[in-house]
Amino acid sequence: MYLLLIFFPLLGSISAGLFGRYIGTKGAQIVTTACLGMSTLLSWYAFMEIGVSGNTVYFDLCTWIDSEMLHISWGCQFDALTVIMLITVTTVSGMVHLYSIGYMGEDPHVPRFMSYLSLFTFFMLVLVTGDNYLQMFFGWEGIGLSSYLLISFWYTRIQANKAAIKAMVVNRVGDWGLTLGILLIFVVFNAVDYATVFATAPMVAGTTFSIFGFEVEKLTVICLLLFVGVMGKSAQIGLHTWLPDAMEGPTPVSALIHAATLVTAGIFLMARSSPLFEYSETALMVVTCMGAMTAFFAASTGLVQNDLKRVIAYSTCSQLGYMAFACGLSNYSVGIFHLMNHGFFKALLFMSAGSVIHAIQDEQDMRRMGGLVQLIPFTYCMMLVGSLALMGFPFLTGFYSKDVIIEVAYAKYTVAGHFAHWFGCLSAFFTAFYSFRLVYLTFLSRPNGLKGVIGGAHELPLSMGIPLIVLSFGSIFWGYLSKDLIIGLGTDFWQSSLFVLPRHNLFIESEFIPSYVKLVPTVLSFSGAILAVILNHYYASMMYYGALSPIGLRVYAFLNKKWYFDKFYNECINKPLVSFGYFVSFRTMDKGIVEVLGPYGAVTTFTNLMKTTSKLQTGYIYHYAFVMLVGLVIFLASTSLWFTLQSYFFMDSRLLFIYIAILLFYTTSSLTRA
Repeated sequence: MYLLLIFFPLLGSISAGLFGRYIGTKGAQIVTTACLGMSTLLSWYAFMEIGVSGNTVYFDLCTWIDSEMLHISWGCQFDALTVIMLITVTTVSGMVHLYSIGYMGEDPHVPRFMSYLSLFTFFMLVLVTGDNYLQMFFGWEGIGLSSYLLISFWYTRIQANKAAIKAMVVNRVGDWGLTLGILLIFVVFNAVDYATVFATAPMVAGTTFSIFGFEVEKLTVICLLLFVGVMGKSAQIGLHTWLPDAMEGPTPVSALIHAATLVTAGIFLMARSSPLFEYSETALMVVTCMGAMTAFFAASTGLVQNDLKRVIAYSTCSQLGYMAFACGLSNYSVGIFHLMNHGFFKALLFMSAGSVIHAIQDEQDMRRMGGLVQLIPFTYCMMLVGSLALMGFPFLTGFYSKDVIIEVAYAKYTVAGHFAHWFGCLSAFFTAFYSFRLVYLTFLSRPNGLKGVIGGAHELPLSMGIPLIVLSFGSIFWGYLSKDLIIGLGTDFWQSSLFVLPRHNLFIESEFIPSYVKLVPTVLSFSGAILAVILNHYYASMMYYGALSPIGLRVYAFLNKKWYFDKFYNECINKPLVSFGYFVSFRTMDKGIVEVLGPYGAVTTFTNLMKTTSKLQTGYIYHYAFVMLVGLVIFLASTSLWFTLQSYFFMDSRLLFIYIAILLFYTTSSLTRA
């Protein structure tokens, strides 16, 4: 059963990818969606058997690598952390497959698209079910490849190709850190399987080694390198630049990437590696601060974005910051719980945005929308539910995880904890503001688009509506139904899948912080939502002229240009590297030294020499005799000189004159007789 759970998506991918021309568009849609449906059912069964019943399943399939001390098997580990990820990945992916039937129905390459979607899900399942870091890395690289294929699916669009390349290159940086981290794990532990590494982590804690003359803790270096990988996949500040551009792909791709697969891999890695992170205070502090800055940066940038999907993309980046600093505060369970809740309402938001775009002829600028609440009321309801869950409206799914993260940050009672708490509160305010700005400009404001576009808006078909209904139920009820099971006080749901040192367990303390502190995020969220509606409805002209003022223009440009991260990378990193690659590496080394002294240079030199030598072929015998004479003279001269040097002038150099005279006499006599 557990193997079928993993390999059903691969079966669907192979069927649609290799045999799509035979089974057709409908066949590819039915096969891939049915395979994901079966995998989803098995995932929920595994959740009941493992998560609720408290069992753990482990099995070893075969040996992958067996070389001296390195032994790696293909094995699967199903524990509470795994099944939480499984139901999130398969449920959202199944809904995305079903949604794609209607959304991509007119595309001529549907089998290829459905194959890529299923392949993406398969690699994510491999990542979360592996029992060692190398198998996890196999899935990690697989989802990177699948994201590239899906973002650039419409390969005739220049922006889609650029976004796919950007995502691949930025993730290469993060994967470089993860690769070094895995290599260092093998150097330190002589193993890469989870069981061995986590069992021996306490013995390695506190030990150091020397790097460039500095003594550093082994686990700190390992955890920081792993976090570099997390920064790439989960879009933490510094390596986040690819995530907003990833929405250039089809909307179902954005829903899958932002909700359940690619960006959640980094958070899963930190939770899975909790036995390592717990023994490094430095690494936990770095993760906390980076996560808090990511949440604040993305939330502030989303305030002034005008692209419908880009606003939701920045909200993903902000929520990933919440998850990261929850893990940095050693509350991995709360971070994973928010990851799961976020998957439901973020997929709902992206699919609702896709329905809006689908209804008004692919228009994505919110400033050219408005008045759609009367034309597509069902989509408006779904978008409103997703936005309320995102802002943490009381008793919706997002409320039960995001507010707990902020409370845990306050209960840390350290500089890093309070830093994360206040940045999290400000991010909650910004999140509510841009969420309701999106709802107002898209649905409630006066229509601003072309009459033909707005007037032709239509509601989505049934195949696109069913996934939205399912996800809306998850966005409304899942947090309430599962809170006590997953993060309730005293729950044993996680068992040994997560490890937290007793001194780091802050969840109990967060239950008893002052009530006014707990109300701060909620009050800020309501304030942001109300302020967004009031400003955009009554004071739109004031905001416009305020943005044109000297200070307002600078602030608006700073936020709209994403804090100038892209400009900094282009000016300070990309251009110098491109210049070095062309002028130094290519022109000087490849076209210069390598071509002159390398095989190409030798062949060219020999060819030119032969061309010059061929001119001596005149057909006259005395020319040939002269060439022979010169050649013999050069040969004898060089030979005599060599022997002379070898014997330290033992040979009489006057013999060379006799050799030359005899040779000249013989040659002259031959020419005279001829």
